[in-house]
Amino acid sequence: MEKNKSIFILLGILLIHVTLYAAPAPLSTVKVTSPDNSTTCEISTANSGRLMYKVSYRQQPITRWSPLGLRVNGVSLYEHTIIQGVARKEFNEHTYWPLGESDTLVNHCRQVTITCRSGNTSWKVIARAYDGSIAFRYEVKGSGSVQKEHTAFYFTGPYTLYQYRQESVFTPTALDTFTRTCDLPTTFAGNKGYVVIGEADNDRYTKAELRKAEEPNSVAIVFPHDTAVLFKEHLISPWRTISMSQTAIGLHRCSQLNLVLSGPAPGLPSWLKPGKLIRAQLTTDAGLDCIDFAAAHNFQYILYDAGWYGAEFRTISNPTQPIPAIDMPRVIAYGKSKGVGVILYVNYVGLRHWLDTILPLYKQWGVAGLKFGFVDGLTQDGLTWLSTAMKKVYDYGFILDIHDNYKPTGLSRRFPQLLTQEGIRGDENSPDAFHTTMLPFTRFLAGPADFTFCYPNATNSYSKNLKVSKAQQLALTVVYFSPLQSIFWYGRPKEYTDEKEIAFFTYVPTVWNETHYLAGQPGKYISVARRNGDTWFIGNAAGPDDWNDTLRMDFLQAGRNYTATAYQDGPNSSIQERTFAIKKGDPLPIAIKAAGGQAIIIR
Repeated sequence: MEKNKSIFILLGILLIHVTLYAAPAPLSTVKVTSPDNSTTCEISTANSGRLMYKVSYRQQPITRWSPLGLRVNGVSLYEHTIIQGVARKEFNEHTYWPLGESDTLVNHCRQVTITCRSGNTSWKVIARAYDGSIAFRYEVKGSGSVQKEHTAFYFTGPYTLYQYRQESVFTPTALDTFTRTCDLPTTFAGNKGYVVIGEADNDRYTKAELRKAEEPNSVAIVFPHDTAVLFKEHLISPWRTISMSQTAIGLHRCSQLNLVLSGPAPGLPSWLKPGKLIRAQLTTDAGLDCIDFAAAHNFQYILYDAGWYGAEFRTISNPTQPIPAIDMPRVIAYGKSKGVGVILYVNYVGLRHWLDTILPLYKQWGVAGLKFGFVDGLTQDGLTWLSTAMKKVYDYGFILDIHDNYKPTGLSRRFPQLLTQEGIRGDENSPDAFHTTMLPFTRFLAGPADFTFCYPNATNSYSKNLKVSKAQQLALTVVYFSPLQSIFWYGRPKEYTDEKEIAFFTYVPTVWNETHYLAGQPGKYISVARRNGDTWFIGNAAGPDDWNDTLRMDFLQAGRNYTATAYQDGPNSSIQERTFAIKKGDPLPIAIKAAGGQAIIIR
C-alpha cells in the first residue's frame, strides 16, 4: 500500500512538472490599446488561421473582424497564418515642427510588432494605437511582388462616404450603393460619429484606393493603377490608418498623423522658408511687378508657371532656356534685392529628362524653388521617381510644390522642403461652397494643399472660377493649411487697387503655433482658429446655406484684453472691416450668408 502511495505521489510531481514546463499554446490574439485607453485594436488568427483585426473606440465597436495581409509571390499572407511572436513598445515623443498647423508633432502611441508565418513565408504586422487612431503596416523580407492587399474595413453599421478621386467633386454616397473607387483619405459619416481611412508614408508603393467589399457595410484596399507592386530585398508597405471621432471637427486630431508616421526629418535648414506667392505673367516686366507687389505685401515668392521655357508637354521644350520674353537673371537678381524668391514650374515631361541638369543649373541661377507639374502620383513607377526627385531637390536646397494628381502621405517629414502639393479641386476648377466646406473634413486630413486662390479685382471678377464670396476667400487662407500659399493665381499686381480689401492677405501667415477647429459640419460650415506668435486668426466659412451660430473664444489667454479686426462681406461684393474688443470666453455671434465668409485677426 505504501509503495502504491509513493508511486501516485511521484506521478503527481511529474504531472506538475510537465504542466509547469510544457510549451505554451500558440498565441492566437494580440491586443494593443492607446495611451488614453480609448482606442483598441485586436489582431487574431482564431478564425481558421485567417489573420484578422477589429477596432473599437470609446467602448464601441467600429469594425467587425476584418482581413489583414497581402498576396506575395502567389502566396496568401492572410490564410493559414500562425502568430509566432509579439514585441511591444511605447512611444511618447514631442518634436519641434515649425512647418505645421502646430509647432509640435506628438508621437504618443503603443505599438505591437507581430511576427507571423504563412506557409514557408515569415512576415510582420506592425500596429500602433493612438488616442483616436489605429495604424498598421506590413513587412516582408526578400524580393518579389505584391499582387493584392487583403486589407479591408468591415464596419459594424451603415455609413455615408464622401466619394472623390484626385481633383474631383465630393459625392455623398451610402456605403451599400457605393460602386466606384474613392481616394484616401476617405471620410465616413455614421449615426455614432465619423471615421477616416487614410494612408501614410507611401514613397515607392502604388496609389491605393477604396472599393466596396463583398461583406455588408465594408470597403477594401485596391490597386487601380498597377497590377502588382514590385520590391527587392525588403518590403515595407505604407501605413493604413483608421481614425474615429464623435464629432466632425474632432477629425482634425488626426491631421498630423501622416507626418508622425513618416519617420524623422533630416533637419530643417536655414534656407527652408514658408510663405505666400503671386503668379507672374510670362514677361520680364510682369516678374518685376510681381516682386514689387510681393515685397510690399509680405509675400515671399513669385512663380513663373507653365510656358516660361516653351510648350510644357513638348519634348523639344528645354527647361534650361527661358523664352525670349523673360530675362531670368534680371528677375532673379531683382527678387534677391527685395528679399523675394523666384519659383519655376517644370512639367513632368521635362523633369524626367532634365532633372539632374536643371538642379545644379537653377542653383547657379539663384532660383528659390520648383513646382513639379503633371507628375505621376498614381503608379509605383511614378511614386518611386517622385521620392528620388524629392531627395535631390532637398539636397540642392530648393523648396518644392508638386501639382496635379499627387496627394500627400506625410513625406514632408522626411523631405521638409516639400511645402505643399495640389491633389485638390482648387479655385482653378470652380469649386462651390459645398466643396470648400467639405475639404477640411476630407482632403486636408492628409496634409497641406495648394488651393490656387483666384481672388477677384476691379478688372476681373473671375466669375468662371469663383462660386464663393470675397470674404470666404480671405477666410479660407486660414481654414486651409499650406506652408506655401498661392494667393493671387490669375490677377496682376496693378489690378489690385483697393489696399484695404486685400490687407488680410498681407497679415496672414502660412504656418502656425497652435490650431483649434471651433465648429463645423462637412459641406455646411467651418470655423478654424490658428495662432502665430501672439496673434490669432480665425477663418469662418458658410456652405450652400446661411450659417447662424455663436462661437466661444475659450482658446484665448485668460486675463488679457484683445482687439479683433473682422473682414466680412459687405454690400455690392465689398469687404467691410469691423473692430471690436474681445477676451477669453466671450461669445462671438456668427451670421454668414450662404457661400459667404469672415476672416478675423485677434491681437
